[in-house]
Amino acid sequence: MLRKRASPFSCKASLWWRLAWLALLACCGSCARQVDTGEDPDVTSKGSIEVTAELVEIRGQLPDLPNYNYAFVMKYKVLEVHRGSVGGETIYVAHYNPHKPRDAAADAAAKGIGGNLKRFEPGDVHRMALEVPIDDYYMGAIIDRYFDDKKAQGSTEPIYWAVWTNRVAK
Repeated sequence: MLRKRASPFSCKASLWWRLAWLALLACCGSCARQVDTGEDPDVTSKGSIEVTAELVEIRGQLPDLPNYNYAFVMKYKVLEVHRGSVGGETIYVAHYNPHKPRDAAADAAAKGIGGNLKRFEPGDVHRMALEVPIDDYYMGAIIDRYFDDKKAQGSTEPIYWAVWTNRVAK
């Protein structure tokens, strides 16, 4: 006796198709790229200012001075202000010992800084906890390759001190 094959639209076949479809959607959903906003308890509580900003430029090469501690100023475009306020869309942020990953950058001269950022790349987006003015939080060497440009423009925009810097995954 020939058995009649179930139509894909019958109740039994329809249930299997639905289950297969749901399993496929679950797999695709779990494989989808997760957005990481860079938010964590440190970045949301440290500093008096919190922003998400795109690293626009690292002017020149970072000095390779492993035995020398310094802060290096980088140019950012502010995408969102989460806490506090900044002077405009473009800000200048000093990062202590920028060759080091943020979780290894703190030392006796710059306590309490950190983050999950491993390296600085123009175009990357960072969520940062900042302080201002830098002189109230850091007394040491500062390499500011924007100084002459800001002076020529008559800018009084401060240099922000990066307390915590996390990577934001787009």
